[in-house]
Amino acid sequence: MEHQLISAIEAALGWSGADELGKGFVRGSMDDPALVSRILTPNRLLDIAMRRSLNRPQFRCFQKGEEVHPAIYYTDTVSPRGQSIPMVNVRSLGRLLGEGATLILDQANVFDPTMEVTCRALQWWSHERVQVNAYLTTNDASGFPLHWDDHDVVIIQLAGEKEWEVRGTSRKVPMYRDSDPNTTPSEEIVWAGMMRTGDVMHIPRGHWHQATRNGHGSGKSLHVTFGITKRTGASWLAWLADWSREHEIFRQDLDRVQGSGTQALAEAATRLIGERSPAEFLAAYEQATTLPRHVPFLDILGPLDAVVCTTHFPPQIRENGETVDVLASGKKITLAAKAVPAVRLLLSGRPVPLEQAAAVVGAEVAEVAEILVKEELCAALTPELSSGYTGLVTNAVS
Repeated sequence: MEHQLISAIEAALGWSGADELGKGFVRGSMDDPALVSRILTPNRLLDIAMRRSLNRPQFRCFQKGEEVHPAIYYTDTVSPRGQSIPMVNVRSLGRLLGEGATLILDQANVFDPTMEVTCRALQWWSHERVQVNAYLTTNDASGFPLHWDDHDVVIIQLAGEKEWEVRGTSRKVPMYRDSDPNTTPSEEIVWAGMMRTGDVMHIPRGHWHQATRNGHGSGKSLHVTFGITKRTGASWLAWLADWSREHEIFRQDLDRVQGSGTQALAEAATRLIGERSPAEFLAAYEQATTLPRHVPFLDILGPLDAVVCTTHFPPQIRENGETVDVLASGKKITLAAKAVPAVRLLLSGRPVPLEQAAAVVGAEVAEVAEILVKEELCAALTPELSSGYTGLVTNAVS
């Protein structure tokens, strides 16, 4: 899927692809203000908070480095029937922001179509799961203390400015579940400075960092952090443990008599390692992801006139002479070989207006689109979903 933001990130960081993820700290800047504002604005973030019933920890507020109790900026909205729904109290929230505060919306991609489409494009690009968190800081608000993340992050400053400090690692490639708590910050300062609108930064897993507006007076900062969690050797071993259950020797009780059965168990483990390679694990990981959320298509609500592929990762298309197989999210769909042009167009990750597509690949594209929508590999391109692509991803037949 071609996405303008990914191209801009690569250009800003000097990358030629996703292989650079996690290899080192790097920063740069995008030179397209319109693209930056297209991603997310402070007002759009506040609109998301106002219109939805959000709960901690999805939506949080901090002042002076400490979390504000939700009771201060949440209220229960009571319907005429007496139903109570927790909602953000926008007046209280506005008062906190006026004083200086930081708002955090985790997984903004769940609530905003532009964030959803951008995360999906990053997943197709990186072949890893991606989520995005948004951070709005106002006035002279302090930030979080030095900390490290257990995943790689790509940070884009979307509005205003914020001061950052990035340090080296105390422990190489630390993990969320690890043998070392890794609580002592590194003394090595990799970079310290101001992130301004359009600036982009990649912080690899384990690098200590902190950001703040403390000492900068009135103003604002909005940045988004795309968290990209890559698979590890430990992930592969955990996957092998699941496969081990196929073999009787691994299902047997361990004998407490020293040396009893140890050699046979070690040999079986060696065979299992040889049978299931890391490459096979990575391929299986993409297939194991569940189908994404989307609005269901109902013909009683209107015709299917445009679709887009919404799988978390690019579907596999395998031509087999007279047939073609499509594999994605644990599903396998077999179609006649004549459907290949339509399949490739529909699964490109770009919006496909079916009337235009029929002129390019033939009338059967409508039938193939109905099958892929029914199997939930594609979704109907509703106006709301379409807004996530506008100006960022061109349609597949333009």
